[in-house]
Amino acid sequence: MTYDLTNRRVVPLDLDGVTDKAGLMDRCARSLALPDWFGRNWDALADSLSDRTVWPEGADGRGPLLVVRGWRAYADARPQEWATAQEVFAEAAERDPALTVALAVGGSAEHLTGQAGRSDRA
Repeated sequence: MTYDLTNRRVVPLDLDGVTDKAGLMDRCARSLALPDWFGRNWDALADSLSDRTVWPEGADGRGPLLVVRGWRAYADARPQEWATAQEVFAEAAERDPALTVALAVGGSAEHLTGQAGRSDRA
């Protein structure tokens, strides 16, 4: 973990290789160092993200900046789950405005392999 220019704790959440909810929950638990009581469900994730007592050390001042990267394969494999995950991230940030969740543009390098020069926009 590092700090951004606004002195916020940057917490990377790398979803490369995650293609289902169980993988997302495991990656969140590991990356965010969530406590053993983390229930690995949507409500528990929202609760944990907005609970300052489980935020990484140094994040309780200005709040953490959670940067989600490598998410595109998960979004492609499970669009409904990904939509729910985004709702959970938004709900947690609304509960505690000190939390910021940012989706890194570009998804993962794996998704972009062989896609150079491709554009889905007209």
